[in-house]
Amino acid sequence: MSNVENLVAEWLPLPDVADLLNVSITKVHSLIDERALVALRVGERNIRSVPADFIQDGQVVDSLKGTIVVLADAGYSDEDLVVWLFTPDESLRGRPIDALREGRKTEIRRRAQTLAW
Repeated sequence: MSNVENLVAEWLPLPDVADLLNVSITKVHSLIDERALVALRVGERNIRSVPADFIQDGQVVDSLKGTIVVLADAGYSDEDLVVWLFTPDESLRGRPIDALREGRKTEIRRRAQTLAW
């Protein structure tokens, strides 16, 4: 099992993401293409899955897309950015994904932007 698989407690296969968001699987693929979501191949079956923490109250975490774009612009691969989002940070009192879920996007975006320099 890879480091990213160990960091993320729960992975959702794309059909489950579609069900949770109440959209078609095609829309889930569009969300991935638009960088609103990131999917990685995980598990024994190596299927594309999304971290469950990317979904909150039946929607994609509000500030996730912009954060993904900032990290990608900083040169992070999809796996690297998931690792960054799910790695605990003492100065945040948790993980960046938790801060995003709590609505603290400015702090997380500022940190993500500094990674590009």
